[in-house]
Amino acid sequence: MDNQPSRKTVLRAALAAGVAVPAALLAVPALARTSTQAPPLTPACDDGDDPTPPQTEGPYFKPNSPERTSLVQPGTVGTPLTVSGYVFGLKCQPIAKVLLDFWQADNNGAYDNVGFKFRGHQYTDANGAFKLTTIVPGLYPGRTRHIHVKVQAPNRPVLTTQLYFPNEPRNNTDSIFDPRLLMTVHNVGNGREAAFDFVLNVPQNPPTTTPPPGGGGTWAAGTSYPAGTRVTYNGIGYVCLQTHVAQPGWEPPATAALWRAE
Repeated sequence: MDNQPSRKTVLRAALAAGVAVPAALLAVPALARTSTQAPPLTPACDDGDDPTPPQTEGPYFKPNSPERTSLVQPGTVGTPLTVSGYVFGLKCQPIAKVLLDFWQADNNGAYDNVGFKFRGHQYTDANGAFKLTTIVPGLYPGRTRHIHVKVQAPNRPVLTTQLYFPNEPRNNTDSIFDPRLLMTVHNVGNGREAAFDFVLNVPQNPPTTTPPPGGGGTWAAGTSYPAGTRVTYNGIGYVCLQTHVAQPGWEPPATAALWRAE
């Protein structure tokens, strides 16, 4: 498989870097994923792909959780965890003001059914991004580790689902577990960082744009650029950061995830 970033990977990097996202990036076919070692986070945002799969709500959901991005309170015991990501529609455009309502077990595998410990809701920002600060949930009989979430775009139906941790022994015995809902998780210091992108069943019109005029130089759409390749564009030199096939709208000044100015 070619070592090329997916369209969503490039979009995430551009959003995280705070640079303008090329409109053409949202309307071209997805590129091959960079690895076959783990299942994709969620389906790529292409026509005909299914959105993030739903899962059972379970018996412990409570409405009217407080609005907050951190579920950690004074005295909280457990391994620190942050979960971040984006919410996209079917055309891979980020969706702002999406409601995400999280709930989970504490470090001992117990749910607070009296109050609202480890329960809270938040909204995606203008870039469709969210971030949750919490702890790694504990285990309880019959289930693997998981975090519950309800996701609702403005004026759209609610998606109820669960997020899972890779390399958990109970993933193989939990009848509800779905590998499509695995987060990408890394150890950072004494805690863990996880990432997950939701794709909602929200129709989106592809952006209309006129491809920018050629900027002069050696960069050209349709060319396969290995990492480390050097090109010029509008009189500026750039070095390729990720192997990819250039697309209209992916010019070096517009895609910081792919090119670095020298």
